[in-house]
Amino acid sequence: MKLFATLFAASIVFGSQSFSAETNKDFKVSTLSFKKPSAWEWVETTSQMRKAQLRVNDASAKSPGEVVFFHFGGDGGGTKGNVDRWFSQFQEPREKINARTEEVTVGKTKVTYARAEGTYKSGMPGGPQTPLIDHALAGAIIEDAAGFIFIRLTGPKALVEKSMPEFKQLVESALK
Repeated sequence: MKLFATLFAASIVFGSQSFSAETNKDFKVSTLSFKKPSAWEWVETTSQMRKAQLRVNDASAKSPGEVVFFHFGGDGGGTKGNVDRWFSQFQEPREKINARTEEVTVGKTKVTYARAEGTYKSGMPGGPQTPLIDHALAGAIIEDAAGFIFIRLTGPKALVEKSMPEFKQLVESALK
């Protein structure tokens, strides 16, 4: 009974911190506060590695997009290593996925944006993967003093393309 009471109390405490569109537009990952686009929805994180997770819906898209935030402390494998890993999540070779990166400085913080499109292999690296044709990835790596923050948007190519202005606003909202 004592265990049940403890678990119940913990669910109330931690449940009250869960994200919802009605109660949380701003949220923190590490030391940075981000502003969620109003049409994007909170999703309960599916792994302890994920610090926040959002869904991007669009009536014209076959499936929703997914935005995931990661923060490991330190450089998390570095910018180049993570960009290369993101690009390797496509079935086609790098030269066929329109892979591109862009480095910008927002305030005093370096951000690297990465984009690619093609057949995205959804699933955990090393585990079973589902090929998703005509998909895209938009990523951002924020080189914060408290550790790099990795943000990845994946979904149908048209949805990702349409969501790019909001994605960049989301990323840069924490740096202004």
